Amino acid sequence: MSKRRNTVCSAALIAAASMALGMVIASQLDLAPASSAQTQTFTTPPMNSAPLNGPIDAGTFREIARTQTDMVVNIRVEAERPRDESGDFFGDDDDLFRRFFGPRGRQRPPREAPSAGTGFVIDASGLILTNNHVVENATKIEIDFFGDDERDLYEARVLGRDQLTDSALLELVDRPDWELPAATFGDSSQMASGDWVMAIGNPFGLGHTVTVGVISHIGRPFRSVPGRSQEMLQTDAAINPGNSGGPLLNIRGEVVGMNTAIVSDRQANVGVGFAVPINTVRDLLEELRGGRVTRGVIGVVIMPVPRDDFEQLGLANADGALVQSVNPDGPADNAGVEPGDVIVAYDGEPVGDTRDVQNRVVATRPGTTVPLDVVRNGEPLTLDVTIGELDLDAETRPAVADAREETSEGFGITVRDLTPQVARRLGVPDDTEGAVVADVQRGGTAAAAGMQQGDIILRVNGAAVATASEATAALAAVESGRTAFLLVQRGDTRVFLQVRKE
Repeated sequence: MSKRRNTVCSAALIAAASMALGMVIASQLDLAPASSAQTQTFTTPPMNSAPLNGPIDAGTFREIARTQTDMVVNIRVEAERPRDESGDFFGDDDDLFRRFFGPRGRQRPPREAPSAGTGFVIDASGLILTNNHVVENATKIEIDFFGDDERDLYEARVLGRDQLTDSALLELVDRPDWELPAATFGDSSQMASGDWVMAIGNPFGLGHTVTVGVISHIGRPFRSVPGRSQEMLQTDAAINPGNSGGPLLNIRGEVVGMNTAIVSDRQANVGVGFAVPINTVRDLLEELRGGRVTRGVIGVVIMPVPRDDFEQLGLANADGALVQSVNPDGPADNAGVEPGDVIVAYDGEPVGDTRDVQNRVVATRPGTTVPLDVVRNGEPLTLDVTIGELDLDAETRPAVADAREETSEGFGITVRDLTPQVARRLGVPDDTEGAVVADVQRGGTAAAAGMQQGDIILRVNGAAVATASEATAALAAVESGRTAFLLVQRGDTRVFLQVRKE
């Protein structure tokens, strides 16, 4: 009998050892089944587009706070924050180039710094929405749920981020042992000025605070990244530091926006807060979950058509977008687009303004070939542009240097002859002919038009200029109150500027 017992025990031990060994081998070979969090399918949350109506009484906002606070989370982040110290750009004594480019920051090694923001659960599997700027450069992300002991924190990781909409999708690595409450989505396209909204978040570290206000504007352009803007919901509901990433809710308690920013001259709300429309973020959820948001780009910098001088561009009205510069070897450059062209139609449809063009381009799938109708020197042209893929991280803007306050010929600039030595230092061919901008007056019309020290004026109203005196004479011929159209060289890029003469 003892032998049988020993045999059974031995078999059990062998089976257990075999199972453990198998699990180790499977884990090493990545053969183990995925966790439940990994295998659970995700579908884009449904959106309630039913009309917003019905009475608001003393219990409306109390009920929203009671039912929706649980899905809002406090996000604690440790992230790398660089420290800067000033230093000279070139490291020499060339006064001309110090005035062109000025000092720039020299970075010290980054340091770890804690910060906090807000987010909200959108799926019971453990998916959380927040702002990109809350988790950017994060080395550690922890989630604190409403009602938990503040020491009960759950680790999370970033699945995907998007700078343009300032959105990020997180996934819980550690999960609580209870069912997660998830947000319900409203239709942000239904919101209008005067609609009641509630914000829930962690302003100044005060967890799960609610504020109430109204939508004060819809479609407000807000510059989220240099050179690009995102249409926002503007609200007077108090949004303060720490509210970033929290939900903006309609009177049904549905998320219609993600709180992102405030406009203030101090670290406090003054009634001008901004939220990304939830429809915009919702459309990106699948791409965020996949870790990558894909958008179109054609590689141009555009500016509005002048309201008073559009006839000089050969246009019947001020609709369209004026091409300021074309990125070398970009999609537009390869299609033959030139600085000074006016984009009047995209994919066969007329365009209204620069925002219209930008929105249509970024919404086009990369690799698509689209007809672009332009007006060049009064003549209509159709150019076929193959859309490229937008890389926001790679987009840069030239630094704006400080300058003396000096006015020249009513444009607020001082020019001088371009020598081969200066041309080499500015990164342009030695045989470039033009007038180099030595000073730009702060607050002048040239500065407002985007002119920078170091720009080389090549043409004034279509006429080539080879020297400073030629440029000065051409600018002097422009009547006060009228616009000069300038083609300038900036490094290896040509830029088209419109500058009004005072």
